[in-house]
Amino acid sequence: MAQDAGEVRLLKRLLRGGSVSVESRWKRETFQRLPVVLSPAPVPHSGSVEPSLGEGSDFSGCLCFQFFPFTFIETSEEIFQHLQNIVDFGKNVMKEFLGENYVHCGEVVQLPLDFVKQLCLKIQCERPESRCDKDLDTLSGYALCLPNLARLQTYQFAERRPILCVEIKPKCGFIPSSSDVTHELKHRVCRYCMHQHLKVATGKWKQISKYCPLDLYSGNKQRMYFALKSLLQEAQNNLKIFKNGELIYGCKDARSPMADWSELAHHLKPFFFPSNGLASGPHCTRAVIRELVRVITRVLLSGSDKGRAGALRSGPGLRGPPVCEASPFSRSLRCQGKNTPERSGLPKGCLLYKTLQVQMLDLLDIEGLYPLYRRVERYLEEFPEERKTLQIDGPYDEAFYQRLLDLSTEDDGTVAFALTKVQQYRVAMTAKDCSIMIALSPCLQDASSDQRPVVPSSRSRFAFSVSVLDLDLKPYESIPHQYKLDSKIVNYYLKTVHAKDATVMSTRFKESEDCTLVLHKV
Repeated sequence: MAQDAGEVRLLKRLLRGGSVSVESRWKRETFQRLPVVLSPAPVPHSGSVEPSLGEGSDFSGCLCFQFFPFTFIETSEEIFQHLQNIVDFGKNVMKEFLGENYVHCGEVVQLPLDFVKQLCLKIQCERPESRCDKDLDTLSGYALCLPNLARLQTYQFAERRPILCVEIKPKCGFIPSSSDVTHELKHRVCRYCMHQHLKVATGKWKQISKYCPLDLYSGNKQRMYFALKSLLQEAQNNLKIFKNGELIYGCKDARSPMADWSELAHHLKPFFFPSNGLASGPHCTRAVIRELVRVITRVLLSGSDKGRAGALRSGPGLRGPPVCEASPFSRSLRCQGKNTPERSGLPKGCLLYKTLQVQMLDLLDIEGLYPLYRRVERYLEEFPEERKTLQIDGPYDEAFYQRLLDLSTEDDGTVAFALTKVQQYRVAMTAKDCSIMIALSPCLQDASSDQRPVVPSSRSRFAFSVSVLDLDLKPYESIPHQYKLDSKIVNYYLKTVHAKDATVMSTRFKESEDCTLVLHKV
């Protein structure tokens, strides 16, 4: 996009002029799953107008650096190629699938080594403990220059108005229907809901979230509202909210404090009720949260990409049941004797629909995919020089993209078939783990509505942009880990939750036997 290229040109101009330094108030961003993301920090200010960024103030993008294990050493050329592969995959694959307005590929740039080394020292204390086994690449100076997705992406210059940004990691939105699945439970309960129990048991999170991805992807507004409110109640690492680039809502791990809706409503009230007509208190909090959920739902159902079609040319189609049995929304309706609302269907132009189509490139489930991965591995053990020809590590070009469109599931026993399914699985896993960034900015009263997408709320209107991030292709080497993790998740769920449910049902059945009324003829 033009804005992406503009950010790169501006950064290069700053580099040539020697205007990029640690003293320029660069900060570590808390959004994006890339190893580390830095952007110019705003000068503290008061009022609603976004401040000047000081030195290099017109640059509003981000620099993304690569981390490597301490024992892992790559040459500068290899690091450059690794970053260039991320750019090429976004440009040649994900833009084709999702649409060019949603995907921002960026460009590889080279920074002064002194600047990189100073940044490394500055951010070291801010890094989470789980990441401290890796070290920042300070040898090559290469980084990715990307637009700051916490800002509106519809203009070619930085916004000078208040910006609200919501980051959602929706996860996998379908239940597998593959015949390769060995546990029948996987045909009824989604991966996310099963994984929640294992994460709580291992201390990753304090309590199980009521969020189920199938509710969000249903297209049914009632289910989508429930899903988003569940994310707000128990955000985990699936939801974050930023105001003017600063994190105001979200948690990092089980040690994070409990969500405080009243504090969040205090931040959001000027956006949704600018006339200040609401008093404070529980009623105000509920009203603000309700407006936020409705606006996010409207944005997610909108189709703002007017470029290429984006969706798969012949998608695999929606498979599996429309409802996850473990979803609290579905359970509550069943307890009330009501039928669960079916999928209303996502509009084909919206980002959720396109993301779901890419996720469903996982045609065989990891259980069906793993034997094919082993077939490719045996071939590479015999012919290691073929790894480049098979494009395991790139290049991710048009030919790579075209092979992803083969949706056949008839195994002819060849390495070619196995490789295609492996590459499709990697792309699907990338889509399952991506994040959606929704940037909102209140419209000025005299602003023309035809200049950019606008979403209404009860008391105001918002200009908005939607972007996708975390689109670097999942590693080929991660497939054995995914296979083991899948088994661990399912077995734990079967051993604890499913067994407990079966015991409860058995007890109810016995109680009903004890209370049987027998009538004898008189």
